[in-house]
Amino acid sequence: MSRAHFRPTELTLLVFSALILGVALVALQISLENDLDSEVFTVVGGYVATFGVAHVVLCLKAPEADQIMLPIAALLNALGLVMIYRIDLALDSSRATSQIMWTVIGVVIFCAVIIAMKSHQNLQNYAYLLGLGGLVLSALPIVWPTSINADAKVWISIGPVSIQPGEFAKIMLLIFFAALLVNKRTMFTVAGRRVLGLQFPRLRDLGPILLVWGIAILIMAAQNDFGPALLLFGTVLGMLYIATGRPSWLVIGIGLAAIGAWGVFQISDKIQDRFTNYLDPIANYDGNGYQLAQALFGMSFGGVTGTGLGEGYPQIVPVAWSDFILSSVGEELGFVGLAAVLILFAVLVTRGFTTALRTPDSFGKLVSAGLSFTMAIQVFVVTGGISKLLPMTGLTTPFMSHGGSSLLANYILLAILLKISHDGRLRRAAAAGDSTAAAVDGPADSAGHPGTGLNQEVQK
Repeated sequence: MSRAHFRPTELTLLVFSALILGVALVALQISLENDLDSEVFTVVGGYVATFGVAHVVLCLKAPEADQIMLPIAALLNALGLVMIYRIDLALDSSRATSQIMWTVIGVVIFCAVIIAMKSHQNLQNYAYLLGLGGLVLSALPIVWPTSINADAKVWISIGPVSIQPGEFAKIMLLIFFAALLVNKRTMFTVAGRRVLGLQFPRLRDLGPILLVWGIAILIMAAQNDFGPALLLFGTVLGMLYIATGRPSWLVIGIGLAAIGAWGVFQISDKIQDRFTNYLDPIANYDGNGYQLAQALFGMSFGGVTGTGLGEGYPQIVPVAWSDFILSSVGEELGFVGLAAVLILFAVLVTRGFTTALRTPDSFGKLVSAGLSFTMAIQVFVVTGGISKLLPMTGLTTPFMSHGGSSLLANYILLAILLKISHDGRLRRAAAAGDSTAAAVDGPADSAGHPGTGLNQEVQK
């Protein structure tokens, strides 16, 4: 392997993450007074092999991609796996086994995306088809009868496998809206009325944002769940602000979100219960407030340094392995451990936005910014939910929560970000006349077409 393909920072960080996984599993077994068996070494060995393959694929197919994002995602995945395994030991369940399986499948799909995607610009050619597919996937649980959808219609069942299609729909819809903002950017930047120092768009130019708002409201009402709709609308609003640089779009978006939330609140008993529990979970401790109240008790019990792995009672919190996995981290690893996890997410999101800033073409900028936005919003909403800063939404923690749909979707998201990072660096090298760097993965034209000018607006 040539030096141009060697990614030493990524390799070092992946080895470090494997050491953390091994130490955490050993510490957990010692804390529970279990014998150290071959299972621990099998898990660590499988982790090394799985992400070692991902590292090799990046060396061969995207050597210029960011070297920090994959190790952070791998470490978050490992920490989530440790916590799920810890809860399994307490509940005598086997969710960690399925999480390992989904991790392997997720990394395989990650590698497939890296290999198959010659350039992120190719996604723009299929943007409208992806948008249609995203709408179909979003609506699928509404018309697909399954017993899992008793509370919120977000799942479909295919034989023994349950899938949450909205996790994949969000990526497809973000790619569509990025292409729309690039192709129709004039529509969003034409000046309209000036009110209180803000330049608002013309009424006829509000169509796209009203369409997104309407879709979000319909999904929210039909699925009886406002988490996915909040995530979609918030991300598109952030992308719109990046594309135009106009605060007036944020004002319009926040106003529409408030109207939509109020309307859905009036017709959804579930959302009313969540809001009531958010205001005072202790008052309904024996009912719907039990989950949040118990999570707050657990994190309070953990304090600053935590009870230690295996020394707390995270299994008491319902669905602790999924929606409330961060509260489990807060209880056993304390405020310090939870802060460390949030810092990892902050670094991951920051690297995503750095990719957006350094990508020469407008489409790549908006896709990478949108994918980073959706991750940031998701983590913020989940953290706000477990700490009673926000009402619970049912969203999962990226790379950590148990569940195949979320894990697979996030590895696809990561692959697209890394491919954009690779393409952007090649194009910058080609523009600077660095023929050596430009030749790493073929001619400069393979990275895509020239940008449309939105990048200058972002830099302003």
